[in-house]
Parts: sequence; structure tokens; C-alpha cells
Amino acid sequence: MSKTTHIAMWSGPRNLSTAMMRSFGARADTLCFDEPFYAPFLKLTGTRHPMREEILARHETDPAKVAAQIMSDAAPIIYQKQMTHHMVTGIPRDWSKLTRNAFLIRHPARVLASYARKMEEASLEAIGFVQQAEIYELALEGAVSKPVIIDSDDILRAPEIALRALCAGLEISFDADMLGWEAGPKPEDGAWAPHWYDAVNQSTGFGKPSNDLPEVHTDHEDIYAAALPIYEKLAANRIRFD
Repeated sequence: MSKTTHIAMWSGPRNLSTAMMRSFGARADTLCFDEPFYAPFLKLTGTRHPMREEILARHETDPAKVAAQIMSDAAPIIYQKQMTHHMVTGIPRDWSKLTRNAFLIRHPARVLASYARKMEEASLEAIGFVQQAEIYELALEGAVSKPVIIDSDDILRAPEIALRALCAGLEISFDADMLGWEAGPKPEDGAWAPHWYDAVNQSTGFGKPSNDLPEVHTDHEDIYAAALPIYEKLAANRIRFD
């Protein structure tokens, strides 16, 4: 039986997910995988994303081989930064029953505002809310432990308290090194990092708590209306520590 703890952190894009990967990557006992199914997703769907060719050239595109990589015993803890919208037909999911599944959520108004700064067009499918809810329901049906949900706003508001609660939910010890990291890129960063990680590469820890919710652009009102109830349903089951 594997002695490695495998953690799959599920989120859509622009959910504080890279900062969370930095946090776990600061642990000496943890090996991180950055969006391991991104290249298979691009190959299977033909989706045009920034740096597509670089991603396909540098990363494994066979989803079965990717699944084997992320479920190895290469470190005491293996942390997977998983994007929910990458889990399309042709990507295996059976491995996730052997992981401890966590779900990083963020208010859709914040997601859409951040996404729009990097991509010209947004869609409900692209921001991953529907897929996140589906994967959460699957994780409830059978995995090695009960899935946990944590809100990015809660992390920013009280990083140490939130991370301690998250670690408890994942049944791992808290490590104070998770509260900070050195600025700059990291070895585990995907080929897409130059397009997406400019802000996080300047960081040395979690940022300040978010202010009021940003105004939703008129082009995104339908997406927001569909995503909000999904977020609210997940948020009702999030880790609370007030």
C-alpha cells in the first residue's frame, strides 16, 4: 500500500490556485504537479490557448501516462494542481478515488474579472464551475477520504488559520513553511507560466484580503448568473473557522 499522500486540489482558472501550489511547494515533503492534464486537454480538444505549441512540445500528452506520473510514490506528499475544465472525455478519472480531493473555490465575480485580464473571451465551460460541482459530487461517492472545500477569500483573510484547517481536513500535518515562498518561477511550473504567472512570481506569500466584489461586465452577465448558484452551493459546504 502506498505511503504517499496524494492530494488533488480542484479549481477553475484564476482561483488563487497557483499561490496554493506555491504554498504546498514550500513544504520539504511535497512534490507538486502543475495542471498535469493541460497538454492532454489541448491535444484532445484542439482548443487554442496561449502558448499551445510550447505546452504540447514540453508536456506529456498521453492522459494515461499523466495519471501514472501523478500517482507515483516519488515524495511523502504529492500535490496536484488540477483544473476542472481539463477533465474532458478521454481523460481518466479513476485515479482520483485514490487521492484526497480538495476544492478551491472563488466568487465568480472575482474569477471573471481576473480571467478577462488574460483571455479575450470567457465562457461558463472555460471557468470550470459546472465541472467543479460535478467532480465534487463524484468525490463524495467514493474516495479515500471525505472531500474538503476551501474559499480563496478565506485563505487571504487568515492564511495560517485557513491552511491549518485545510491540512486538518486533508489529514496531513500543518507546516509553517506553507505561509511563504521565494519570489520567482519554480521547477514545477508548466510551460504556460510566462503567460499566466507574472503576479504570483512576484509574490512571497498570500496577498491581502480582497476588497468589494468587482462589477460584472455586461458581456459576462449570463456566465455569472449560471456560475453564482454553483459557487453558493459549494460555499455552503466549505471549511469554516470563524
